[in-house]
Amino acid sequence: MMFLRLLNVQGIAGIAVSLALAMLLVIQKGETRHWRKESGHFEQLYQGEQAALAGTVANYRAAADAARDADRVNAQRIQTAQAKINEEKSNEFETRLAAARAAAERLRHSAEAATDPSSRGAAPVPALPAAPGQPHQTAGEDGFSLADRLTATEQAIQLDELIKWVKAQGAVKPNADSDKPK
Repeated sequence: MMFLRLLNVQGIAGIAVSLALAMLLVIQKGETRHWRKESGHFEQLYQGEQAALAGTVANYRAAADAARDADRVNAQRIQTAQAKINEEKSNEFETRLAAARAAAERLRHSAEAATDPSSRGAAPVPALPAAPGQPHQTAGEDGFSLADRLTATEQAIQLDELIKWVKAQGAVKPNADSDKPK
């Protein structure tokens, strides 16, 4: 207390303020250490989040590239399948059309032979001049000439093959995943 007697009120106030400031400095140093440590922790979290984001972006890009490649392969598969169907159906159409035309030609020859009296094996008689309408152009019992019947047959074959082509094209699955069992 003797020491306090030597000091006046201003000295005591100065010591009190000095002690308060010293306490605040100690507290501030503790807070600074705490927040530096927290800052380091937050920086590590930030770096981790940035690395995770970069990994996610890379994964999405890789997945998008893989999807593009799969789409390209799938489109090629579909194109190949459709080209094969086109070729098969075209060949079937041409074969059926050729068979129908050959059958029509046989019918025309048999109709000509039936109307030609010199082909019956009788005594040779001079042939009469052909009428303006040839036998293959005259209407048959059903009202259609051989040419009309051939045209109708060709159109029926064309429609039938078109239906088969549409069904075959519709059977091609556009998604490769739809071929896999679920």
